Amino acid sequence: MKFFVTGATGFIGGHLAQKLIAQGHQVTCLVRNPDKATGLAQLGATLVKGDVADRTAMREPMRGVDGVFHMAALYKLGLEFKNQMMAANVEGTRHVLETALEVGVPKLVYTSTVGVFGNTHGKIVDETYHVEKQTLASEYERTKWAAHYEVAVPLQQRGAPLVNVQPGGVTGPGDTSPLNMVYDFYLNRMPLMMGPQAGSTVAHVDDIVDGHLLAMEKGRNGESYILAGPSVTYKQMMEMWQSICGVPAPKIWLPGWTASLSASLVGGLEKVFKLKTALSSEALTTQADYTFYASADKAKRELGWQPRPIEQTFKEVLDDKLARRKQGKA
Repeated sequence: MKFFVTGATGFIGGHLAQKLIAQGHQVTCLVRNPDKATGLAQLGATLVKGDVADRTAMREPMRGVDGVFHMAALYKLGLEFKNQMMAANVEGTRHVLETALEVGVPKLVYTSTVGVFGNTHGKIVDETYHVEKQTLASEYERTKWAAHYEVAVPLQQRGAPLVNVQPGGVTGPGDTSPLNMVYDFYLNRMPLMMGPQAGSTVAHVDDIVDGHLLAMEKGRNGESYILAGPSVTYKQMMEMWQSICGVPAPKIWLPGWTASLSASLVGGLEKVFKLKTALSSEALTTQADYTFYASADKAKRELGWQPRPIEQTFKEVLDDKLARRKQGKA
C-alpha cells in the first residue's frame, strides 16, 4: 500500500514511517529539510521537500495514496511560540487534511492529543470529555484544541474519511518528548520536586505507532481514539524508576500550589521583562497538580490496541539513558 506521512522526522512520526517501510509499504514523507531525513531515504522512503503550509508541495505526492498520516505538529512551551504553533498546528492541519480530501485520499488519520482535555484534575476521561479552549493552560494545548475541534471534527461531521487518534504521554529509547525533562530531573538527582499529584499517562512509542496503524486499518470514520497507557503521577513514576535502576527518587515534594505561585511569578517576568527561565510559566503550571489522564478503553475494545506493561517501557528507556550517559552521549 502507499502512504503519505507528515511529521516523519519527529519522535512518533519517525517510528511510524520506519514501521510502514519495514512492512513493505511505499512511504512518502513531507519534510522541510531532506538533509534531516537521510535515514528515512536510505530505508526506502520518498522525500518531498515542503511543509504543511504548502498545499502545492503536497497535492501531487498525495494523489493515489491509500492513506495519509498527519502527524506534524510544533510543541513548545512559552507564549512567544503562539503564532508559530497556530501556523503549524491549526492552519497546517487544515492544509493537510483539506488537500488530502481534494485529491480523493480514501482514509486519513490525524494525530491529535489528550492535551485537548487540559487538566483533568485526577479524573480519567474518555473521548466524550470536553472543555472550553480558554480553560487550557498552554498555547500548545489551545492550538491542538483548535486543530481538533475547529478543523478535524467539522471535516468528520461533513463525512470526511477521517479518524482522530489522541496519544497521551509517549516515551521510548531516544525520547524527545516532554517526559524527557522529567527523566533528566530524576537522573540528575533533583533533591525536591513540586506537585506530588501532577501526572500523565505513559505508553511506549512503538505501541503508539501500532495504535496509529490500527486506526488506519480498523478505525471508524468520524471517530476519535485515545492511545494512552496507565495514569500515574510523576512521583509514582520516579518511585518506579528507583526500583528499576536504583537511582534515589526525590524525597521532598512541595505541594502543587508552590508550582502555581512560581508559574505566576515567572509569567509576570516573561510578560514585563521578556525574561526566559529554565522552566517557563507554562511548564511550571503542569507541575501544579495538573493531570493529563485519559482512558484507552475504546481503542482497546474497537481497534484491539494493547500497550505493553509500563514497567517494561520504563526499564527500556532508563537502560538506554544510563548507557548513553556512561558513553558520554547524554
